[in-house]
Amino acid sequence: MGKFFRKRSALRARDDQVTNATDLTLKQSLLPLALVTILFFLWGFAYGLLDVLNKHFQNTLNISRSRSSGLQAAYFGAYPIASLTYAGIVLRKFSYKATFMLGLTLYGIGALLFWPAALKRSFGGFCGATFIIGSGLGTLETAANPYLAVCGPPKYSEMRLNFAQAVQAIGTVVGPVLASHVFFKNVHDNSLQSVQWVYLGIAIFVFILAGVFYIANIPEVTDADMERQMELAGGVFTAAEGKPLKSQYHLWWAAAAQFGYVGGQETRPGTTNAQGANFLAAAQGCFAAGRFLGTFFMKFFKPRWVFLAFFTGVVIFQAVAVSARKDAGLASLNLVLFFESICFPTIFTLGIRGLGKYTKTGSTVIVGAIIGGAVIPPILGAAADHFNNTGPAMFVPLVFFVLAYSFPIAVNFYKPLAQLMDGFLESKAGEGGKEFNVDEAEAAEMEDMGIGKKGDA
Repeated sequence: MGKFFRKRSALRARDDQVTNATDLTLKQSLLPLALVTILFFLWGFAYGLLDVLNKHFQNTLNISRSRSSGLQAAYFGAYPIASLTYAGIVLRKFSYKATFMLGLTLYGIGALLFWPAALKRSFGGFCGATFIIGSGLGTLETAANPYLAVCGPPKYSEMRLNFAQAVQAIGTVVGPVLASHVFFKNVHDNSLQSVQWVYLGIAIFVFILAGVFYIANIPEVTDADMERQMELAGGVFTAAEGKPLKSQYHLWWAAAAQFGYVGGQETRPGTTNAQGANFLAAAQGCFAAGRFLGTFFMKFFKPRWVFLAFFTGVVIFQAVAVSARKDAGLASLNLVLFFESICFPTIFTLGIRGLGKYTKTGSTVIVGAIIGGAVIPPILGAAADHFNNTGPAMFVPLVFFVLAYSFPIAVNFYKPLAQLMDGFLESKAGEGGKEFNVDEAEAAEMEDMGIGKKGDA
């Protein structure tokens, strides 16, 4: 712990320099990964509040369901702008650490802007503030997802990201519960005062967290590290090795699947404020349980197998939800949330598999695909307004889930992709130096970074 904060790491790192951060043992990677995992809780908390705020604004500001989806459009529309522009540039030109700090700063600024938006009772102001929050979270996603996937023993890549996303899912439970017991408990529908104070508290917290990242010693994972890791993996990446980024077809397939999956995930039926918050809390509880259980299964089964099983559950129960009504419909949607749980992080880790020096760029592409969450909910909202009922409109996410389902099928039944996806499962990297030999200069550099000599337990 002392080494982690005694000497802060630089805000800029050369991507052509091997740092050996990908060679970290499980023990050495725990502290930086724990700090990054906090970011996933923040993402989940903001995400959990979004749906409840959406419904609250429908009542408070007297707007339609389709117009209220502008909140989601602002939130998720910011993701591709962030990931494909400034977040991606900072990640490639500076470091993961600098990108984390940029994301937290943007998040804090967006949270502060909720105060004047509430005072003016401006839905456009809320959308603008939400866009900046989405920019911050999109920036964090651009860095945090690949960092968790590549920092530490590569054989645990899918498990690490799914576990962190399980922590994120806890945040999605806390958000609606807080909304139910703070925003809407004994609060008149026209009140926005609670929104102001909660987001002020969020802003203060994330600015403090940005300071913690500044003083922390974050091991940097460079393009050179990823290329070296790929070379030492024993030829398991022959399906992707040596191809230019545009020819890494599994990356683009994963991005398309992420677009459809996230867009489908962002379609929720609305009820009353308190009922909606309670339903979301229960649904996100199923979501969190699914992520922890899915992570557990990945310890014993290949991640691509678990991924296929869970995505199959998504398609089946979404199809049931289209025709189910009342309690049966809500139960079906809870099961959809359960099976959705591992899909986002697993699409991500499998999508960047074997990209080597293109890992950071590939990560920005998949994060950019989150724009599906901005595109598809308005389509659902328009369908719900047309039918004056959300139930029949649930065929909209079903269509996109079916299209995204092609990716888990491909990575399991197309042999070259299946071999690529299994990737590092047999790798001994990060297991006490069994596979890597670090010379004295590299060992000294690692020790100076505060991550210990290679082979430390």
